[in-house]
Amino acid sequence: MARDRDQVLGAAAAVAAASLFGMLGPLARFGADAGVGGAAFTAWRAILGVAFLAILIGVRGRGATSVGALRALPRGGRLALAIAAVMGIALNVSIFTAFGLVPIALALMLFYTYPAGVAVVDVALGRERATASRILALGLSLTGVVLVLVGGMDTSAGVPISLLGVALGLAAAASQVVFVSVSRSGYTSVPADAATLVILGASVVGASVIAVLVGQGPALVAPLTSPEAWPYLLLAGVAAAGISSLLFLTAIRTIGGTRTGILMLWEPVVGVLLAALLLGEPLGPVQLLGGLLVLAGALVLQLGAEPDLSPLTEPGAGPVV
Repeated sequence: MARDRDQVLGAAAAVAAASLFGMLGPLARFGADAGVGGAAFTAWRAILGVAFLAILIGVRGRGATSVGALRALPRGGRLALAIAAVMGIALNVSIFTAFGLVPIALALMLFYTYPAGVAVVDVALGRERATASRILALGLSLTGVVLVLVGGMDTSAGVPISLLGVALGLAAAASQVVFVSVSRSGYTSVPADAATLVILGASVVGASVIAVLVGQGPALVAPLTSPEAWPYLLLAGVAAAGISSLLFLTAIRTIGGTRTGILMLWEPVVGVLLAALLLGEPLGPVQLLGGLLVLAGALVLQLGAEPDLSPLTEPGAGPVV
């Protein structure tokens, strides 16, 4: 059935997006070592993501369609897209700055409290029901994340734990809750690639202004004079911004915020694995057990999905891409 196919494709998009987003912690750390960190890294990631999506839209010949869809948005849709853009700026600046203040594992653990927030919002708004399978899936996934990330927290890695870093991790989580909530149905008439382009475009401006205000101006222009950071920026911008953001928004629109949020719990598993391989952070049996619980939670969620509540049936739902 078409609905079953869309559910599978939506789940695959979420897992792929999670895998690409999982690269960001190590990439941000390497970028900071190369002189481009925090808000400056966020700005360059967004610039390269915008370039990729602009080329994609041009190649697909959908420029006029995308502009028309944006112009045709009603006031409520424009407001939702504007909120998503602001939350994108807050989310990225917060999490990339947190990566430099606390261990990557801790930053990810704080950030991945957001699926619980999304589930609460969806239930409160009547979009989802608090079914036994959804509660079990959320419990398994969150337990798995705690095991994976607590087992990988290594304060000897040279990244001190700070209250500011903890606050920024939680701020990133809160921003993601709002982003997911407004993106599910707030501007679905706009193709996902065009909506993602607008959101990343806002991040270019917002992150650049923040970088200048907090004294990261030299880091903002560093890539123009030194090639050292470019491999990390290209990976972060094209793979972990353009492609991953497009897949993430597609998943939200296809399978809903709660299902996408729980499947995205694969991101911290990837992040901790990469941190172990690339940054020398330890990986033990407890983390492996946690990873299995995350996957088990995703499986339970999909098996317990309620087709009649799929966002594809919501009034006014437009094309995904």
